[in-house]
Amino acid sequence: MKHFRILPALFSLVSVVCAGEPLARSEPEAEGVSSVELLRLVEALDTEVEGMHSVMILRHGKVIAEGWWGPYAADRNHVLYSLSKSFTSTAVGIAVAEGRFSLDDSVLECFPEDAPAEPSANVKAMRVRDLLMMGAGHETESPTAKETMSPGTFLAHPVPFAPGTHFRYNTAATFMCSAIVQKRTGRTVLEYLKPRLLEPLGIENPVWDSNFQGINLGGYGLRVRTEDIAKLGQLYLRRGEWNGKRILSPEWVEMATSKQIDNGSDPNSDWNQGYGFQFWRCRHGAYRGDGAFGQYCVVLPEKDVVVAITSGMGNMGAVLNLLWDKLLPAIKLEALPSDPAAAMALGDKLGGLELRAAEGLAVSPITQRISGKIFRFPENPRRLEAISVVAAAENSLTLLARVDGEEMRFRFGHGEWALGRGPFGAGNLAEFPDEPLAGTYGWKSEDTCELRLCAVETPFVATWRVRFEGGSAILDAEVNVAFGPTKMPTLTGTAKE
Repeated sequence: MKHFRILPALFSLVSVVCAGEPLARSEPEAEGVSSVELLRLVEALDTEVEGMHSVMILRHGKVIAEGWWGPYAADRNHVLYSLSKSFTSTAVGIAVAEGRFSLDDSVLECFPEDAPAEPSANVKAMRVRDLLMMGAGHETESPTAKETMSPGTFLAHPVPFAPGTHFRYNTAATFMCSAIVQKRTGRTVLEYLKPRLLEPLGIENPVWDSNFQGINLGGYGLRVRTEDIAKLGQLYLRRGEWNGKRILSPEWVEMATSKQIDNGSDPNSDWNQGYGFQFWRCRHGAYRGDGAFGQYCVVLPEKDVVVAITSGMGNMGAVLNLLWDKLLPAIKLEALPSDPAAAMALGDKLGGLELRAAEGLAVSPITQRISGKIFRFPENPRRLEAISVVAAAENSLTLLARVDGEEMRFRFGHGEWALGRGPFGAGNLAEFPDEPLAGTYGWKSEDTCELRLCAVETPFVATWRVRFEGGSAILDAEVNVAFGPTKMPTLTGTAKE
C-alpha cells in the first residue's frame, strides 16, 4: 500500500519546485553515470538503511538523481545537526578573506570579558585554526546546550593538551567560531552569510538556532533544504566559485577540506582519515560534512560528484559504505548511451519513496467505545498527564495529550500521512516546541493501536503503541533515533469516570 506520494524526478524535463535558483538537471547517462547502477543504489538505500529521508546526486554540477521519502519533501528544510559546522567554517573562511580576523588570532583575546581569572598557558595558546580543526586541546567537551553554552563556559573548561596536537570532536569549539564571526563582524553567522553565501547560491529561508546570548549555535541548529546542502558541496567542489563569481578562495577550500589533524589510524573507517576545517576526510579521496543521524554533504573531487543526504538513521557508516560500493562503480569517464527505460525506472523508484507507515486496520471493534475517553497517568518523568484517542473521521484519528499542563493535538491518517503542527520532543538537543508534523496510524489488533508521528524537518519519528485493557490505556513509546535512550518506560493510564 502506498501511504504517501511525491512527484517523480524527470531528470531532463523538470526540476524540483523550490525557491531560489535551482541546480541544473540532466539524465544520468549524459553525465557518464548508469541509471541501472543508480537504481541499485537507491534500492539499497531504501531497503538496507532504516530512516532515509532524501538523497540528491550531482555529476558535473547537474542533478542526476533526487528523491524524498514521503512525508519528507523537496521544499522543506531539514535539521542538519553537525553538518551545520561546515557552514560555520565557510563563514570563517569568508571573514578571514575580508580581513576581519586571522586563523592565528588568539581565541582568548577575542573575548577578554569572558576570560578566566587565571587562564592556563594552553588557553592562552589556543588559536582560531585550533577551533576549526577540533584541536582546541580539550579532553572532554564543554557544555553544548543552547541554554548554557557561551564563550565564558568554553574558556573556563580545562585544556590539558597543547592546542593543535590532540583531536577532540568538540561542538562547543564550532560555537566559538560562530561567536568570533559575530564579535568581529557585528552580525550573527546567519546574517553574515546571507549576502555572501546564501543569496548567491539561492539558499532561501534558512533557520539557525541561537544560544541564550543571541549567538548562532554554529556546531548545530541550522536548517536548510537538501538541494541547499548539495549547493554547498558543489561550491567546494568548484573550489569556491559559483556561476563565475568567487565566493571562497581556492586556498581556503584546499585548507578546509585537507587533513589538518590526525583523528585515527583505521584505514577502513571514514572517521579516521583526518579532519580539516569542519570537514571530515573520507576514503576514496572524498571529504564530507556530516551531522547526527545521517545528514551528509559528500564531495568526490576525483569523480566530480556531490551527494546530499538527510536521514534519521542509527548506523551512519552504512550509507557511506553503500556510496563506495554502489555509486563509485556507476561513474564513468565519458557520457554513456541514452537509456530511457532505465532512466524511467529510476525516476519511478525515486518518485515512490516513502517512510514505513503504521500497519493495521483503520477501525477496531472498540474504536467507538474508547473514542474521546480520557486516560489519566500518575506522575512520571515524561510529565504526561492524560491522553485521549478520538476517531475524528473515516480513516482518521486525533490524539489529544496533556503534557506538563499543556494541551496538545496530533492528527493521524490511515493509508496516508495526515499533516499538522505541534510540539515534538526527542530528548537532549532535540526538543522542538512547534514543528510541522505528519502522522499515520493502524490498529494492530482489536485492542492495540499504533500511531507514528514524524517531525518532517527533523530526523525524528516517534511511535506510540496504546493497548486498551479494561479501564486502562497502556502506553509504550519509542523514537527512531535519539541522543539517549530510544525506548521510554511503559506508562499506564486510568480512564476518567
